Parts: sequence; structure tokens; C-alpha cells
Amino acid sequence: MRINLRGLVLALTVLSAVAATANALYASYRVQRDLLITNTLESNRVYAAKLAESAGNFLKAAQQQLAYSARHMAMQIDAPDVLAAEVARVHDQTDSFNSVGIVGTDGVILATTQNFRNFLGTRVDSPGSRAALQARQPMISKPYVSIAGNMLINLSHPIYSNDGRYLGYIGGTIYLRNESALQELLGKHHYQDGSYLFVVDSDGQLIYHVEAGRVGENVMRNPVVAAVTKGHAGAQRVVNTKGVDMLAGYAAEPISGWGIIAQRPAAVTLEPINALIWTLIGYATPLALVFLAAIWWCARLISRPLSQLATNVEHQDVAVAMQRVQSVKAWYFEAERLKRAVIWSFTALQEKIGKLNLASITDPLTGLRNRRGTQDAVEHLQASATPFAVVALDIDHFKQVNDTYGHSVGDEVIRGMAQLMRDCSRPTDILCRNGGEEFLILLPNVGAKEASHIAERLRKHLADRPLHGVSGITVSAGVAQWPSCGPDIGQVFLAADEALYAAKQQGRNRVVIHAV
Repeated sequence: MRINLRGLVLALTVLSAVAATANALYASYRVQRDLLITNTLESNRVYAAKLAESAGNFLKAAQQQLAYSARHMAMQIDAPDVLAAEVARVHDQTDSFNSVGIVGTDGVILATTQNFRNFLGTRVDSPGSRAALQARQPMISKPYVSIAGNMLINLSHPIYSNDGRYLGYIGGTIYLRNESALQELLGKHHYQDGSYLFVVDSDGQLIYHVEAGRVGENVMRNPVVAAVTKGHAGAQRVVNTKGVDMLAGYAAEPISGWGIIAQRPAAVTLEPINALIWTLIGYATPLALVFLAAIWWCARLISRPLSQLATNVEHQDVAVAMQRVQSVKAWYFEAERLKRAVIWSFTALQEKIGKLNLASITDPLTGLRNRRGTQDAVEHLQASATPFAVVALDIDHFKQVNDTYGHSVGDEVIRGMAQLMRDCSRPTDILCRNGGEEFLILLPNVGAKEASHIAERLRKHLADRPLHGVSGITVSAGVAQWPSCGPDIGQVFLAADEALYAAKQQGRNRVVIHAV
């Protein structure tokens, strides 16, 4: 089933409206989406930079505390009570450290906070202690597990005597999986919408994460981590190691070489704009329905005259169809032009049909009736019971004309013969070319004798003048009359052919009447 014009106009209009609306909504969505992503990335970058600054200030302050104690402990390194009091003071002063201890050059713990007094005199061989003893300068260790089983980092400062001898170091630990000053600094920034931040060391190992169990995990395969561990700062959209699409901002902390990454799920960021688009669609729907109703009404008005034209054109009677087409009210320019074109087409069609009918019954060389035209004329005469005579004509020795002068001259002779037949006949006579050099003349309401006179007159005219420069052309003729030759109309043509054959046998250039 094909769609009608009304449906097509409505469909095209609806599609255009939907496409335009969808394009506008999509463009708005993309602009708002890109703006939200850009703003979120910039916010996270700024946030990470501020936290990196805060973490740097925290580490600087913590190292200053240790440096202060290291200077004052140089002269008291052999006084256990003084060392214990200083360790307690540093631990209780700011809560920067989970534990504080003083270690000698041999790695033996000389003083520590109250909760680790059972480790006094114990030689500590942890990665942080070895690094501090080897470096003999202020440093922040890599994450490691202490002798007490805690994942931590160790901030240390060397202790030198006044004469420059290395006496050991004072260190403060910060727990990474338990409550600590670092947890307090970073943990309060965790949001419930999926946004969070994490901290990595220069090797890409997690120092802080909202999921404490992931601390110590290496996440260097994250592109953001790879960038921040190289000291870069910035923001980018990235899929994290858990396969979540995140908008991350990052900044490096220069003192420790740590990287601070603040990120938010892209889906959470874009959720408000999705709700906004649906709200816009909800507001636009009632107006769209009114618009569709108006378009349907306009489509109906536009399609009505065209539909009427199409319906009326289908009528089998051309005259009735033309009358109905003329009554169609074409109220706009294109419909009026189409109406005029249809009327003109009907008129032209009738003319062409007439010409085609004429061509179908006409011999193209002579313009006389062909066999089909002869048959139509005979059927008409028979239907009206009109008696008629048949004159069968044949140009004598026509083959010699073609052989001598060529076929083009032969065609001209045929045309000349046809014209001579017109000159010697009445308007009511039916002139036919039966094929080649054979012709027929049907003479309504004429007897055989009168027909022979007409044939004789034609024969003499032909014998007296050349055709297209060819002289000596003659014609033989046979005459018969219906219904004298019998009721079967085919008998009159057989009789005329027999009379023509007799004329040929008698020497040509003569007229013979069929004997009844």
C-alpha cells in the first residue's frame, strides 16, 4: 500500500520538525555537556592543586617539627629520659604523627611513643629506617609495613652533633590504612556522588584512597597517574583501573613527589543535563501535538484538489473525466497548473489516439489504407449492409522498374500510382494498398459495370503519362461486386483477384469483370 499525498506531507513535516528539534536538542546537549565536562575538569584540577598545596604545607610543617627536635637532641642523645620526653612532646604537640621515635646509627630504637615502648632497644630493619640511616638527610619514605604490622610512611630528619658526627635520626610515622593526620586532611573531602580523590607516590603506589584496602596498590597504568608522577599538573577524561569513566584533575606535590588526583564520575556530572533534556521534551510535547494537528489540517487542504484530480482522471470515459476535472477547485497555483496540464493532456491524448488509429490503418509509403484499414472499412460496409464493388489493381512488370531504376524510383512510382487513384476516385471511395504493387479500390453503392468504367478511366490515365520520369507504366484490374458474388464477403475479394489474374493472362493493361 502506497502512502497518499496527505500522509506524505504530514510525514515529511513531522520528520522535518522532529529532525530540527532533535538537532537543536542534540546541539544544546553537546554544548551543555562539553561545558559541564570542561568546568568539572577545571574544578577538579584546581581542587587537586589546592590539596597538593595543603599536603605540601602539612609535610613541610611536620618536617620542621622533626628538624627542631633533631637540633635540640644532638646534645642529649645519651639521656633516655630527655629523649622520651621530646618524643612525647613531638607526638602530642600537633597530632601530625601516629608515632614518633629516635633511632641510633646502628638502627636501635632509643626512644619512642608510649604505645611502642615495648620496642625500646630493638633494632629496626624496616625499609624506611634503612633508607633514613643510609640517606642521612631529611626524607619521606616510600610506603611500607612496619615491625608493628602497620602500612605507613616515615618522615625522618638526621641528628648531627655539634662537631658534625651523625648520631641517628628522629622519625615520625603516618599510618596509611588507619586514622592519621593524612586521613584527616584528605578524607573529609570525600563526596557521596562517586567523587573522590587519591594520592600516589612517585612510583604510582597508592598512599591514600577512600577504599583503605587499596592502599599500597600500584596504579601506574592509569594515564593520569602516569602523568602526575612525572610532575605534570592538569585535567583529562580517563577510564580508571576499574573501568569507570572519570573526569580527573591532578597536581604534583614537589616536596614528597606525591601526586594528588581528584576525580568525579562522568555519568554523575552529566546526570543533570539528561534530566534537563527530558524536561524540555516534556514542555515541548503539548505544543508539538497542536503543531501536528495544524499540519494535518493543512496537508488535507493541500491534498484535496490533487486527490480529486487523480480520482477523476481514472474515469474510463475521457469526456466525463474532462468534465469532472474542470469542476475541481484548485485553490493554489500548482494545483491549478496541474489541472490545466491534465485538461491539455486529455486533449493531446485524444489527438494522438486519433493519429495512432489513423497510422495503424494507413500505409506509410502512400498514405492509402493498409490491410488493417481495408478490413475496418469492409467490416463497416458489412455492418451497414452497404453493397460495394472491389477493383483489384496490379502494376504490370513492376519488378523491371525496380531492377532498371532502383527501389527508390520504384517507391516514387508506387506513390504516383496512389496519387492517380485519388485523382480518379470519389471522396466516398476507399483506396487501399494491398502490398507491394497491388492496390484495392472499394466503391460503396456501385455496381460491377460502373466500377469497371472507373477502373478503365484510371488505366487510361496511367498509360497516357509517365510516373516519376518512368514511361510505359500500365496496370491490370479485376472487378467484382458484393453481394453479387455471394453472401460471404470474402468471396468478392477472391472474385476480384480471379478477374485480375484473367487480365494478366489476357496480356495485361486491361480491366476484367468477374463473371457472376
